[in-house]
Order: sequence, then structure tokens, then C-alpha cells
Amino acid sequence: MSVEPLSTVDRSTLRERVLRALRAAVTSGNYRPGDHLGEVDLAASLGVSRGTVREALRHLQQEGLVTAGARGMLRVNSLSPEAIRGLFKVRAALEGLAVTEIIASPHRKAAVAALRAAVDDLAGAGDDFSARVEADLGFHVLLCELSGNAMLVESWRHLEGRIRITIMNRDPEEAPAMMTPGRHAPIIDAIERGDLPTAIAVVEEHMAAAAEHFTARTTR
Repeated sequence: MSVEPLSTVDRSTLRERVLRALRAAVTSGNYRPGDHLGEVDLAASLGVSRGTVREALRHLQQEGLVTAGARGMLRVNSLSPEAIRGLFKVRAALEGLAVTEIIASPHRKAAVAALRAAVDDLAGAGDDFSARVEADLGFHVLLCELSGNAMLVESWRHLEGRIRITIMNRDPEEAPAMMTPGRHAPIIDAIERGDLPTAIAVVEEHMAAAAEHFTARTTR
């Protein structure tokens, strides 16, 4: 496990680049939930000072991606079943609001077309785990973006790191069970019909099922 050296980066943007590099390493599964993040090793890998790494790790703590364990050792966060259920309840509320605003929008037809294209991307990902994860998350963030509500998108993005950690906490062969076109199509169908109660119910069921899936058994 490693991150790419950043020794050639312009010093004026170094802090931001280090933060992005570490965030990507955590949320991509390069580091798994429970893995120790040592300042010395990370600083050496990135070619930066320990202080710069320390500052980035503090940001990741604030984002819920990193947690302090015994003797202050920092590790990639591993969400408890209760936290995962809470996470998906919040997602259900946000994405329920998204479908509400899409259905009320005069651009609903275009939104439906965009969402169907996103489901096609999910189908095209095949058995590639990383591609499946990106296509799945791409669908859900697109759903929020199509609402036209920037605050909604910002709120969803704030949860994205913990969503990725939750996915990465499952074996790769198990996680994609919730990432199929068939589990997403009913959301689009309800939006296309303008059936708000069904659309919200489908989103809530989708998130409840995902929460149960990701809390059923973890790899750590």
C-alpha cells in the first residue's frame, strides 16, 4: 500500500495536494478500514514533511475517514452498523428530496434520459469492481445534481467518503450485489411517471436494503 510521491508539486498547493492524495488512497480502498496511517511512512512516500501529513490527517478525521485509536494511532475509519444505518437514512432523505425536485421540474424528461444513461454505464461496468463502484456512485450523485439544488449536492458529497469506506469494508465479490441496473431502474421509472410516493418509497427501500447489506457482515 502506498501513495504517489508529491515532491515535485508546487509548494503553494502542496497541502491541498497531500490532502487529496491521502483522501483518494483511503476512499479508493488502497488503505482498508482499520489500516494504520503512520505519519513517518506517509511523509516518506509522499516526499513531504510530517507536519504537512499531520495536517492532512486532521482534515480526514474531520471528514470521518480517519479515526484515532489506542495511543492516538490513526487508522482508516470502520463504521459501526449503527453508523452505517444512520448514513443510509440520511442518504434516503437527501435522495428522496432529489427525486421530489426532479419530478416537479420542467426538465424531468431530460433528467430521466440522463439517469438511464447512467444506468447504462453501470451495466457496462461488468465485473470490474472499481468501475462498478464509480458507476453506482455516479448515478446517485447525478440524481442529486439533477435536482438543481446545490446545497443538496454539497450535503451528499460530504457523505461520500464514508459511503466509499462502507463499500470497501465488504469483500469485492459481495459489495456489487447492491450495484445492479435492476436495483436502480425502478427509481427512474417512478420519476418518469411522475409518481412521487412510489419514487420516494423506492429510494427508501433501496437505501434500507443497502444498509442491511453492508451491516450483515464486514471483512474486519
